[in-house]
Amino acid sequence: MAREKINKRAVDALNWRPPGPPQQFLWDTALRGFGVYVLASGQKTYVAQFRREGRSQRVKIGPHGAFTPDKARAEAARILGRVAHGEDPAAERRERRAARTVNAVADEFLADHVDELRKPRTAIEYRRLIDLHIRPTLGRSLMRDVKRAELASLRADLRETPIMANRVLAVFGSMWGYAARVGDVDADANPVRGIERYREQGRERFLTTAELARLGAVLEEGETVGLPYAIDETKTTAKHAPKSENRRVKLDGFAVAAILLLLLTGARLREILGAEWSQVDFERGILFLPDSKTGRKPIYLSTAALAVLAALPRIEGNPHIIAGAKEGAPRTDLAKPWAAVKRAARLEGVRLHDLRHSFASFGAGASLGLPIVGKLLGHSQAATTQRYAHLDTDPLRRAIDAIGATITAAMDGKPSGEVVPLPGANRRRHGK
Repeated sequence: MAREKINKRAVDALNWRPPGPPQQFLWDTALRGFGVYVLASGQKTYVAQFRREGRSQRVKIGPHGAFTPDKARAEAARILGRVAHGEDPAAERRERRAARTVNAVADEFLADHVDELRKPRTAIEYRRLIDLHIRPTLGRSLMRDVKRAELASLRADLRETPIMANRVLAVFGSMWGYAARVGDVDADANPVRGIERYREQGRERFLTTAELARLGAVLEEGETVGLPYAIDETKTTAKHAPKSENRRVKLDGFAVAAILLLLLTGARLREILGAEWSQVDFERGILFLPDSKTGRKPIYLSTAALAVLAALPRIEGNPHIIAGAKEGAPRTDLAKPWAAVKRAARLEGVRLHDLRHSFASFGAGASLGLPIVGKLLGHSQAATTQRYAHLDTDPLRRAIDAIGATITAAMDGKPSGEVVPLPGANRRRHGK
């Protein structure tokens, strides 16, 4: 347990060191019970700790920055003095917290829980759902007073976007759980419980072999001679544009490589855009990601994927495989090149994420087995891969053909093991 006089120098030097507990403390040597802890994110918070009626209790004073060490020490001295006179600051704090609004709880939930424990993109989505839907409707209500009927009404307002409605309920439920852990509300009174969720329809879109052929041709054309683009001939600037046969724009080679890798690996967009050369093991054909949506993850590289990587140039000073325009940074997105490719290849309604679905569909269709497909995709739950079960038709095809052959043989008076034509052809041969 680290002890030192808490001052600005000591707090600035305080860093979270792995491995270790989520909160790592520094306790003051001048005022017993006064301390500061640091999280893995670097956020530092002052606390006062004391024993009352034989139990150790801790009261959060506030974050470093909003409080200076001297101001936090003065507040800790005030709290500890009240304890010495028999008062219970923790109970009074619980009473104050019980009167907090949904907005106040949301602020703390996002800062202390979501930003610390969730991945950045998940944190962005939580904040978006709270700001767009929870704050406008419930923000001024006391957290403890939110009723199930209010949440059911909020869900009904979002009926046109059922997935969004379900996510909003899930986020509020998580907020309530956090509020219960810090003493704002009763965990057993969570109003989200008992509200039925909307049925979610899957949005999987799988590329056909014909669409894949068009995609391949367009990627090659875009990287070599460029893809055609349209000009609004009604605008005054149109007369200065190149002739129609010369209106082409080349695709960035890194963008083309990223699209190919998404299709050939089944990886997620951020996994490919954030990947670095140091994570590629060419000998074993694996891209090792230290962090992904499902944690540490290996992405298995086929010969085709390795060929894409081998053809890419390495930019000095940039560790990323898919280099961006900014020095040392990866490409941030594929929105513009994918829109051009999708238009030229006539892939209406196809999202970049559907390349991952297409990868999985070919694996399932080849009867590789759902556990193997799930491992290649990096699914942490087998149920996630189950959505592709209907694509594994080969065993079903063999089964239905065997059943049909047996029935037809029996109807023709032949031994069940004898090979017979398809039923339709057989019936036509007999003139039936």
